[in-house]
This record gives sequence, C-alpha cells and structure tokens, in this order.
Amino acid sequence: MSAHAMSASPLSVEKAIRPIALRTRGHSHGAVTRLVSPGDAGELIKPFVFLDYFEADPANAPKFGFHPHSGIATLTLILAGQAFYKETTDGREGVIDTGGVEWMRASSGVWHTGGAHGEKRIKGFQLWVAMPPALELAEPQSQYLDASAFRAAGPARVIAGEYEGVKSIVGSPEGMTYLDVNLRAGERWIYTPPAGHSVLWIGSHTGQLATPEQVTAGELVVFKESNTPVEFEAITDAGFVLGSAVKHPHDLVTGYYSVHTSQAALREGEKNIATIGRRLHNQGVIGR
Repeated sequence: MSAHAMSASPLSVEKAIRPIALRTRGHSHGAVTRLVSPGDAGELIKPFVFLDYFEADPANAPKFGFHPHSGIATLTLILAGQAFYKETTDGREGVIDTGGVEWMRASSGVWHTGGAHGEKRIKGFQLWVAMPPALELAEPQSQYLDASAFRAAGPARVIAGEYEGVKSIVGSPEGMTYLDVNLRAGERWIYTPPAGHSVLWIGSHTGQLATPEQVTAGELVVFKESNTPVEFEAITDAGFVLGSAVKHPHDLVTGYYSVHTSQAALREGEKNIATIGRRLHNQGVIGR
C-alpha cells in the first residue's frame, strides 16, 4: 500500500475540502453514456473535451463504422473485455485486451473504426483531448498498448502523463495526467495535483466513494478549479478514472468530428479528413 493509501478513518476536518463544481450522469444512448461534451463539462475541464463510458455484451455492442477526427487525440481505456481497431495511420489494425489503451492523436486528420471483440462483456472509457496549437495539425501518431505497458503509483495506474514519479509512455502533451484508480472498501487515498494543474475531475464506474461528498458509479464529478489535493475514501470497493491538467487556454472550435483552437485550423483539419475520406471511398473502404 502506498504512502497515500491508508486504512479507513473519518476524513480529516483539518484538511481543506475541495468543493464539487459539477456532477452529472450524462446522457445514455444504448451502451454508450456521454458524460462530457465541449458545450457543457468540456468547457470546465478542457483539455478534456469529450468523455464516453461504454459497457455492453459483444452481441449488443455498437459497431462504429469508419469515421474521421482532426485536432484532438482519443484515449480509449479498456477496463474489461476486448476491442478491435483499424485506422488510417499506416493502415494499423489489431485488438486491445483488458487493461490496454489506444492513444490516437488525430491532429491533421485520421479515419478509424472499432468496437467490441471476442465474447466477454466490454467496459471502458473513451476520452477526447484537445491539442495545443503546435500539435493540432501535426502528423498523426498512434499507440496501442497492453496492460503490461503501464505502471502504478499506489492504487493508481498512470495511463497518461506523470504521477508520483511514474511516467506513462503514452505520447500525450505536457500538462495532463490521467489515472485508472481502484480502491478497496475502507481504503483512503489522497490525490495531490502536479504543479499548475487546476483542472480535476473523476468518472466513477464501480462502487461508492466519499470525497467527502458521496459519489456513486456512473457519475462524473468536476472539482472547483484550484491546486488543492482531494482525499478519496472507498465506501465499497470502488473504481474510477481521474483527470487533472493545466487548463487549456484556447477556445474550443468544434466541427462534427473535430475540435480545434481556431476557425482556420478547423477548416484545415476538415479539409484534410475530407481528402482522406475520398481516398478511402475510391479504395472501396467506405461508401458514399
């Protein structure tokens, strides 16, 4: 157990408590729940601009056809089951197992597809991250990583960024941290944000937590902007993802599949994905 994970006891009244600014259960469409969009919580927690939670049996899981992105990166964390992927960065395709991650920095433009694979129930999160101007139209990059590629700081697997000296190999931009946290019933853990990180949120997928306000599975909770640590106590066995970051200082200029920092960048990104789309159509990969 790490120095930050302790046996159960009442939350200390001496500690400054970081208030909750927003809590939501999002909007569900079948197996997918949209917890964050740029027009709502995404404005509060940018660079994190979309967050979807998905859970389904493979037979009923949604099948996502080829679709484009530009300007952002998608980070998909598979908590249970398996997912397949195929994308236009070097024609890559394969399967991500439980605990694995897809990091796809679309930047100047990528088309991809994916969905459930195998027979086990799939469960996970897909996060969209807004890129800074220097990266929003850069060459695309992608990584597909097994669970063994990630190390933990106490009860938190470091999926992106760095925490307590543990650095992820995911090629995310500076100034963001993304953790996969699992606490046993009665366990307490303090998250101390890195310097400059004023954005902090969690997405709970299992059990009940106290922050000290109670948080239950299915909730997204956004904390008030500050650099104050947050203490979590697991009322039951609990699992959640946590994001913290230096706040993205740019406007969110959105297209249908794209998020950029300016109208000019959006036009360029959408022009690029239209060009790729025409090529895929000519190759017979996608219809009209």
